[in-house]
Amino acid sequence: MRHTMAIIGFGGMANYHYHSICDRIPDLFVKGVYDIREEACERAAEKGLVVYPTLDDLLADPEIELVLVATPNDVHKDLTIRSLRAGKHVICEKPVALNAAELEEMIAVSREMDLLFTVHQNRRWDRDYRMVRKVLEDGTIGKPYFIESRVQGSRGSMHGWRGHKINGGGMTYDWGIHLIDQLLDMIPAPVTAVDAHLVKLFSDEVDDNVKIFLHFENDVTGVCEFSTNCFINHPRWHVSCDNGTLVIDNWECSGRMVQLAGDGEMEWGDDIVYTAAGPTRTMAPRPRDTVRELPLPELSCDSFLTFYPNVLRAMEGKEELLVRPEQALRVMRVIDLIFEVDRVGHGLPCRI
Repeated sequence: MRHTMAIIGFGGMANYHYHSICDRIPDLFVKGVYDIREEACERAAEKGLVVYPTLDDLLADPEIELVLVATPNDVHKDLTIRSLRAGKHVICEKPVALNAAELEEMIAVSREMDLLFTVHQNRRWDRDYRMVRKVLEDGTIGKPYFIESRVQGSRGSMHGWRGHKINGGGMTYDWGIHLIDQLLDMIPAPVTAVDAHLVKLFSDEVDDNVKIFLHFENDVTGVCEFSTNCFINHPRWHVSCDNGTLVIDNWECSGRMVQLAGDGEMEWGDDIVYTAAGPTRTMAPRPRDTVRELPLPELSCDSFLTFYPNVLRAMEGKEELLVRPEQALRVMRVIDLIFEVDRVGHGLPCRI
């Protein structure tokens, strides 16, 4: 069955959706767009898309079954609710809302109208994330206790509307929404405490260099960091488990996984080991015969070939959504608490 879709907001992310759908999703036809910017409408017309003169015109088109909301963050709620009330299923770009209360309104309307509503959390299908998740699910190096996830750049201030508070800008909304979603998707336990350090290095309005600490009920601590002023990057992932360590350096997924060999027991001698930093026992290199290096899992991931077919089958009543709005609500509640932590200046307990 072929379905028809329209896009509200035809900027960079919407163009990415459009071309990916055209190239890879034959069961979905993008008919047209609505955008308040003349240049965006001109680009859409050049691609042969219908350019609706008003949002009401788009929502009144009976051929449109599904709407993608791909605008600045501050108007996601209103556009999603208007689309749902017009009888359209909705995919919203992330962050889906500016706070949990807004998202609760959106979810309530989707239930009232009995329509599909989901969020494009595309980074659940990033290859680096899927590799970490598989290692933990398989128990290859044991039980995790620290999971460090970082995205770091050095280009300075946030670009365009993302640098303005009124539009829902800042790194917590821009990248935190991804890294927090990945941790909550991967760790099967409630969050019991949140701490965070939000720095406004280049702006008086929005956070641009951030560290977040999430403690989970199963004694896992997740560390998320996203920065715009880092010139020597940490690994993309550093995962500490009770039977080994996993490092993924970058989005190309170079890295290493080291596992304890045998029972991992160390025989402690009386001799002190001398290193370049002087004598030590505890921090001396581990004997090579007590560890072994394992290959990283081989995975092939494509968010569009998973996300969009799932949405279409969910519209047809054949599958449950992979990205449920209730999952997005959990992420927004964590983000609400991050901003409260920043306001009060210390970590806070919770159960999310």
